[in-house]
Amino acid sequence: MATAAKTPAGADPKQLERTGSVREIGSQAVWSLSSCKPGFGVDQLRDDNLETYWQSDGSQPHLVNIQFRRKTTVKMLCIYADYKSDESYTPSKISVRVGNNFHNLQEIRQLEMVEPSGWIHIPLCDVLKGPIRTFMIQIAVLANHQNGRDTHMRQIKVYTPVDDSSVGKFPRCTTVDFMMYRTIR
Repeated sequence: MATAAKTPAGADPKQLERTGSVREIGSQAVWSLSSCKPGFGVDQLRDDNLETYWQSDGSQPHLVNIQFRRKTTVKMLCIYADYKSDESYTPSKISVRVGNNFHNLQEIRQLEMVEPSGWIHIPLCDVLKGPIRTFMIQIAVLANHQNGRDTHMRQIKVYTPVDDSSVGKFPRCTTVDFMMYRTIR
């Protein structure tokens, strides 16, 4: 079992996107939850607002299911958690499972989080230390801090690696101005 590394203050996953090494692919997936309170569902989990959150409503484990239409390469999950704001609603133990569908999910990571505050980066690797290829990811909240029943998750991002250019080796686009003109029509 691994302990999630807390990222330094300001280690926003959007900074990784700006380097051009990864791309967020959560919008390409179908998201579902095991339960949610009205007004605290998938829309709040994916709205890029750290003040909103998904709140479960039921018994554990609380599940977030992320299903892709085709087999997809996934390098990393990023979860935003804030113990100071959520206290007993904050997850303390998370399981990450991957597979083709609900019936063949395999656990690939289990994390213990101790009073997390900020983005938690969870690399998803196969046995050869490369990014995984999967149709489905399931995040299971197995326990909360202070034995809380329901859980809050503020944001979840899913990242794929960006392939090098097939046309030739060009420097990475790192500024916003440069990224605007990086494709050829």
